[in-house]
Amino acid sequence: MPSSILYALLSLVFAGVNDVVFKRYAAKDRSRGAYVFGIGLIWVILQLPTALAGGVEFHFASVTLVYGLIAGLFLTASNLLLLESLTHIDASLGSTIYRLNTMGVVVLALLFLNESLGLYKGVGIAAGILAVFLLYRRDGHSHQVTQRTFLLYFTLAVVASLFRALYGVTSKAGLLNGASLQPMLILGALSWVVGGAGYAFFREGRLRMTRIKATYSLISGVLVFLIVNSLLLAIEHGQASTVIPIANMSFILALILSVALGMERFTPRKFAAVAAAVCSILLLTLA
Repeated sequence: MPSSILYALLSLVFAGVNDVVFKRYAAKDRSRGAYVFGIGLIWVILQLPTALAGGVEFHFASVTLVYGLIAGLFLTASNLLLLESLTHIDASLGSTIYRLNTMGVVVLALLFLNESLGLYKGVGIAAGILAVFLLYRRDGHSHQVTQRTFLLYFTLAVVASLFRALYGVTSKAGLLNGASLQPMLILGALSWVVGGAGYAFFREGRLRMTRIKATYSLISGVLVFLIVNSLLLAIEHGQASTVIPIANMSFILALILSVALGMERFTPRKFAAVAAAVCSILLLTLA
């Protein structure tokens, strides 16, 4: 197996596991801000020595600062919204919608980066819309979750996916304009720290870490670090158009794990939605 595919599969596994950890955390009334703050802190602690060991010199030029901070803002917001959405929707649903950010990236790149659409990408967008339509169903949810509540949190997952797409487009635009990758990653991690703390103080009233929050933060912080760096290694050793679609299939593992752990039921509708999402991602990444 080529090393690039192996790294992409590792990124897939880490992302799928992290989505389930996110759902486990969000299933109870815990501070989302403190969680994101803790994840960012662990990510910074791990990313800094990794970058320095690789001989990276940190030069925070203005282009890196501007694009890095904007991208970090979008990434932090996307994960906070994903966490909020998972309080009332299944892990597989949230994970699938979130990974369909590829669809948003294509549309935004078409609008702002002057990239072309083409037949494959057009059909891919249609398949993505079909996947979202199939997922819009309260399978396995308790009667306490009303249609209005489900719609709200479903919408939050869609907005989270949009913000994740904005992160991708902003990062790509930054790199095209000369921004440095590793400093942008550090800025992204720091954005989680600042954004999580701000969310905890201003949205939730206080920032308080407990042992359970710290434990979840440690697990997800390590997973986020591994997700990002495995994907970077995959891109370094192979073509982005090949490895990124593989890594974005993590929602399949999230579904398998959620069903195996008894967190949700597997239904034919979910199978059809996952199949449509897989087709969407593959079509959207074809040259």
